[in-house]
Amino acid sequence: MSKTKKIISTAVCIAMCVVLPIALHAIPNAANLFSPMHIPVFLCALMCGSVWGAVCGFMGPLLSSVITQMPPMAILPSMMAELAVYGFVCGLLMKYVRSGKLYADIYISLGTSMIVGRIVAGIMKALIFSAGSYSLSAWVSAYFVGTLPGIIVHLVLVPAVYAALKKAKLIPEKYGAKREGQ
Repeated sequence: MSKTKKIISTAVCIAMCVVLPIALHAIPNAANLFSPMHIPVFLCALMCGSVWGAVCGFMGPLLSSVITQMPPMAILPSMMAELAVYGFVCGLLMKYVRSGKLYADIYISLGTSMIVGRIVAGIMKALIFSAGSYSLSAWVSAYFVGTLPGIIVHLVLVPAVYAALKKAKLIPEKYGAKREGQ
């Protein structure tokens, strides 16, 4: 993918970081449950790579906060760090993980980045924003139990959208053209 296409794709994904949460705003607590801003960050990382994924993860929440005041300023820094780590780790792993099976590569990249990003966000909250009052149980509750529907949606939707974009030839094949019988 050319640099121009990566810039345009990243800009579209950043815009989606603003639009998707607005679209779900009518459903009570949907933003917390489904984490819609994460979807374009993961897609950007898978399509454009680690640097562009990190840019999307950093700029998406920032732009959304400036335009809609969501996420609120109190959680914006940890969310920017979390999503930037998602984008960077997911894109990096997608580049270097070579299992020979596209979906295995996607799930390894997504799963690992979800864990690393949540660890970084938890550390930021524990050390900076809730120093002395943030516990392991609060972290697990906030980043795993409370977001379980979103994790499931991400693990289902992101690979499906990636596959649709690949099928439409909007992103290049990772392993070249698929041979008959594979």
